[in-house]
Amino acid sequence: MEPPARPQPADGTRRRARDLGIVIGRGAPGPFNAITDVPGVRVGHTTVRRPPGVHSGVTAVVPEAVGPRTPLPAGVFTGNGYGKLIGTTQLTELGTLETPVLLTSTLSAFRVADALVGWMLERPGCDEVQSLNPVVGECNDGFLSDIRARPVHEEHVRAALDGASGGPVAEGCVGAGTGTVALGFKAGIGTASRTLDLAGRRFTAGVLVQANFGGTLRVLGRTVTPSHRGPRAAGRDTDGGAPVAETGSCMIVVATDAPLDARQLTRVARRAVFALARTGAAYSHGSGDYAVAFGTRPGGDAPVADADLGPLFEAVLDGVEEAVLNSLLAATTVTGPGGRTVPVLPADVLLAALTAPPPPLSPPAPPAPPTV
Repeated sequence: MEPPARPQPADGTRRRARDLGIVIGRGAPGPFNAITDVPGVRVGHTTVRRPPGVHSGVTAVVPEAVGPRTPLPAGVFTGNGYGKLIGTTQLTELGTLETPVLLTSTLSAFRVADALVGWMLERPGCDEVQSLNPVVGECNDGFLSDIRARPVHEEHVRAALDGASGGPVAEGCVGAGTGTVALGFKAGIGTASRTLDLAGRRFTAGVLVQANFGGTLRVLGRTVTPSHRGPRAAGRDTDGGAPVAETGSCMIVVATDAPLDARQLTRVARRAVFALARTGAAYSHGSGDYAVAFGTRPGGDAPVADADLGPLFEAVLDGVEEAVLNSLLAATTVTGPGGRTVPVLPADVLLAALTAPPPPLSPPAPPAPPTV
């Protein structure tokens, strides 16, 4: 187990989208452009890396004081249900979140859920609890990690939960994103936020993604593929092949301090999954594409009127798109079992693709000869 992940230094070689002048949408980000800009939300990572066989981990999104006695309003949306989102049925039925939201590798999800239950039962006020609904999402990192080894254990989960903090969030190959691949490049964890006005009041929406899905990357209307790195990168630098698109997924967590009920948060979660289409997601048969959205207000405030939710929907769409791009830009090249290597998306390659002249339009097809 590696030490808790910290954000990259400002002078590091990997930069976020906004550092490159790539601005998604019109809204302004919060101070950290992260899900932790939402008051009371913390994030923790534990990275489990034993090269070349294991590149995995766990990421925890921890709302302040959440628990079975103090649930938060929440909603969930499934874009494609080929996944193991533990806790989804009660979340859908009751519209409440009782635990932090944890993300990990597919076959480790069940151990992570058990560890989360143990951690929660030790929290203040939980000594009489006899029912608890852990929420754990997953992505398949089996291309770059020995997924069958189920390397994420209880100590890793507890380290992520206990080490969760506010402020800047580490991105890329950390925690649950250590072994993930998206849109032909090494990906991982990404995050972003937006501040917005709803009915004359200022709120924040933050998102965090575990990106691991297939498709062709699109940025500001331009298509970017591994071929932009050159022929060796397009071939993954090895004979290991490419990840099978059918084993992809994307888990999205959305948080907001706007007063919303569970039905409205489900609408927010739906927009988060829709946003993946902007990035070029293929939504393949085997891709588990889910979003969990929660509010940090436990209740009491009147919900924002549905007719006023437009700015929040736009903020989430833009935030998810930017978070996916940040997950790619923050990642580093990883070599897994069998020498399989997935390259990163270099910033200079991305900028060159965005500034290159557009490809010429294909000439129109000649008209068909008239029939007699």
